[in-house]
Amino acid sequence: MRLEIITPDRKVFEGEVTSAVFPGIAGQFEVLNNHAPLISALQAGEVRINSAAGRESFQVSGGVVEVLRNNVTVLAESVLA
Repeated sequence: MRLEIITPDRKVFEGEVTSAVFPGIAGQFEVLNNHAPLISALQAGEVRINSAAGRESFQVSGGVVEVLRNNVTVLAESVLA
C-alpha cells in the first residue's frame, strides 16, 4: 500500500509499505494492505512503518489519517526527526 506523511510545510515520507501503526486518539491501531476505508484523528505519538527497506518511525504531534483503496495519507501537525 502507498503511504504519504505530510506536514503543512513539507512531505516527510512517500512510499510503499507493508504495514503502519498509528497513535489514534482512541488508542493505537495498525493498517495493513486492503484495509477498510478509515478516517481517524491522531494524538501525539509514534507512527511506525514496515517496508521492504526495513522499519522506520516518525514522531507526530497530532493530525489526521485517511485510509482509502490502499492509499494511506497522514496529515500531521508536525513531525519530529
